[in-house]
Amino acid sequence: MEHRKRVIALGFFDGVHLGHGALLRRVSQAAAQRWAVPAAVTFDTHPTNLILKAPMPLLTSPSDRADLMRRYYGIQEVIVAHFDHRMMEMPWREFVTDYLVGEHAAVHLVAGHDFHFGYRGEGTPERLQQLCREIGLGCDIIPKVERDHITVSSTYIRTLIAQGEIELANEFLGHPHTLTDTVSHGKKLGTTLGFPTVNLRFQPGVLVPAHGVYATKVQFENGDSHLAVTNIGVRPTVDDGNKVTVEGFILDFNGDLYGQSVRMEFHKRLRGERKFPSLEALKAEVLRNAAQTRDYFQKEQ
Repeated sequence: MEHRKRVIALGFFDGVHLGHGALLRRVSQAAAQRWAVPAAVTFDTHPTNLILKAPMPLLTSPSDRADLMRRYYGIQEVIVAHFDHRMMEMPWREFVTDYLVGEHAAVHLVAGHDFHFGYRGEGTPERLQQLCREIGLGCDIIPKVERDHITVSSTYIRTLIAQGEIELANEFLGHPHTLTDTVSHGKKLGTTLGFPTVNLRFQPGVLVPAHGVYATKVQFENGDSHLAVTNIGVRPTVDDGNKVTVEGFILDFNGDLYGQSVRMEFHKRLRGERKFPSLEALKAEVLRNAAQTRDYFQKEQ
């Protein structure tokens, strides 16, 4: 491995919210001062899954986490560590000296006020600062970030998204909630209704927002962006099953996006999911939602 100097942010960074942003901005500043690479360490699975054996629904996949850190905060390298029993049982000092410094050439570390790491979480912000002083590493501990007297946290944002409060969730994230996936074939409902569609899936373990219809933007591989009306749910008008789908009706676009990777940004929940008496009634409602979506983004400009 090429041992370029790195300034590294430490955390899980689920959602890459405003609190994480405070760490990542400090990393970019420190890296520029040291002619080092701005980097972050995250994990491929949430530590809770292994420690408590309780699945933690995530806001973002590892790839979306990395993309958000790069796009919004200029982080050049995102190191996705495999969280297994070896990592879980690694002594906290060894995590710093062997993994961060030895393997990844860290010269400066940035962590949050509540960051715990190493075996049994024995690594604390205070211990991290003391060890960094001992071995000559720079270290910043970032205090909690609040918005409207509420601490910004992934846990709080998960609750908002599960309830469909996407606009408020986005305020705490500092950016639109995001899903990136490769477009798959659906049941051609969009063709029936007269709209090109993208059918996406949330990766296993990623939180599915409250079922309903959302005003969204879809970013294509070529950089083009289009508004879309997106349904998350089981499509009760056309399906009898309970499989959750993400189906975006793209506005003002003609073409086939099958096989392309697209990024969908969720901006506003327009309504809950409901069953319509006919495809004609469903189409009329989608047209109404399309008008709502255009009005929403027109006001946002």
